Amino acid sequence: MGTAGVPGPAATDAIPEFPSPRIADSRRLMGPHLHAAVEGAVLDVVLPADAAQAAALLDAWCARVRELSARLGWPEPEVVVRRQAHEASCFASAPADRLMAATERGELAWTWAEADVGERAEFDTVAAVARVRAVAEPEVAARRHLPAVLAEAARRGLTVTYDDDSCAVGSGDGARTYAWADLPAPADLPWAALHDVPVALVTGSNGKTTTVRLLAAMWRAAGRVPGWCSTTGVQIGEHVITEGDWSGPAGARAVLRDPRVQAAVLETARGGILRRGLATRRADVAVITNLQADHLGEYGIATLEALGAVKAVTARALVPRGALVLNAEDPALVALAPTLGAPVAWFALDPAAVAAPPAGVTARGACVVRDSVVEWRDAEGGVTPLALVADVPIAFGGAAPHMVANACAAAAAAMVLGIPVAAVRAALRAFGANAGDNPGRLTVHRLPGGVTALVDYAHNPAGVATLGPVVARLGGARKLIVLGQAGNRDDEAVRGLVRAAWATGPYDRVIIKDLPMHRKGRRPGEMTALIADELARLGVPAAAVQVSPSERAAVEAAVAWGTPGDLLVLPLHAQATELSAWLAGLAGAS
Repeated sequence: MGTAGVPGPAATDAIPEFPSPRIADSRRLMGPHLHAAVEGAVLDVVLPADAAQAAALLDAWCARVRELSARLGWPEPEVVVRRQAHEASCFASAPADRLMAATERGELAWTWAEADVGERAEFDTVAAVARVRAVAEPEVAARRHLPAVLAEAARRGLTVTYDDDSCAVGSGDGARTYAWADLPAPADLPWAALHDVPVALVTGSNGKTTTVRLLAAMWRAAGRVPGWCSTTGVQIGEHVITEGDWSGPAGARAVLRDPRVQAAVLETARGGILRRGLATRRADVAVITNLQADHLGEYGIATLEALGAVKAVTARALVPRGALVLNAEDPALVALAPTLGAPVAWFALDPAAVAAPPAGVTARGACVVRDSVVEWRDAEGGVTPLALVADVPIAFGGAAPHMVANACAAAAAAMVLGIPVAAVRAALRAFGANAGDNPGRLTVHRLPGGVTALVDYAHNPAGVATLGPVVARLGGARKLIVLGQAGNRDDEAVRGLVRAAWATGPYDRVIIKDLPMHRKGRRPGEMTALIADELARLGVPAAAVQVSPSERAAVEAAVAWGTPGDLLVLPLHAQATELSAWLAGLAGAS
């Protein structure tokens, strides 16, 4: 029987990973997640087309997962089923010291349910219970002190993070990390030396990384050593620990366990929430920058409303004094706010957006732009000016309103966290003045030969559209744009990206980049052909379009094409960190 992340005895095509062809995935959820606030395991299944048969299977699974739990002597599980057309996610809670076994329990309960509705001939209950126990015994033995440590840490209001190898109590410079074999019983833990550092979670569709970096800069200006993780890596203070996409639970744990960290800022991506849940149950603030129709169709998340529910999981980690920071100009977030049961600090470019907050929401203040000034309005009506938009480097003199929104989001989070106003002001006025402050996010490189390159991580239609005012501001004798997309977007989303990109021009040249490592099940050449077809529909001459086999090849071809006065617009994804550094090197040599 397969378990998510654990190969079977012979990982071949002849041996299925799961005991039923209807099971698409089975995985542990180790922190607050979409389905509940408690640990457990979730099963993603494909349902039969017949509605009555599908309902019978789901009802039977709920009954059988409870019965298996009872036969195992486990606590009564919290059971949640989320159904979407012909798919469903089936969650059952489980003790933290037997989550791997819980995936087995869920899978076996499903095959038992199939027997109940006649999809299989029989089910051996005795063998199933023995199988789950065989998986649980070594897991429980290895984590023998975990349940008691979790209970005592919760009583003391302290963070606990754990993974396959280790467990940590406390966070940042107040944490102690232990290999499982060395985790003490609660009576032997050094509680007096353990504490938590301030923690901010940042999620949303666009603007997460810039908001994370700016909030970390505010902590640095306040004299704290910040640790942060994002889609570009993990950084502690001025030191880059690792590069790559660390916006999931592993990146969060790396920051929360580092003994140098005095404040943590954690980019919290949708994928990590869905795959494993949050890494921490304790956060002082949670920022949701915006919601856009991106990554729909994965893990059963098919609508903007469902995506909002995923991002809103961050609210489940807020401590009693904590608050959400939400975009008051995002209708989906405004509608979501009253359902989350947490105080809200709003941010908006237009002060009118925060004038009438939704009923049932406790306001903690708002960061807005009034008369070209970023200002904080506290809950009592006091107003604190923070910076002129013209003095905020990432704002491009106001030509990048989405960056002004990111600045407001970071400032609102900082004010909720109690970062001194002087530090907030200093960071707003300094961050982005150097290309190294926010690499790959609306970064301008002046290349040899008088060529200008604009680099950004824009990866969906809304993100690409924000480039338009900046492209117009930069100008250019000729303009070129590089386009590409991962294969996990549907055709219409890809076409929408192309339309949004072309609207920021027009362009004299388009280079379509293939992303071989990000085809996500698409055939070779399928994505580049789809982009080329949409460009043709927009009237772009075939002679103005070329295809490159990789992102690096596309950028190199763009640089080779450029002549004095030209502008290269480079949305980078697959090799963003590497190529941003290469372009910075070229700019430094010019």
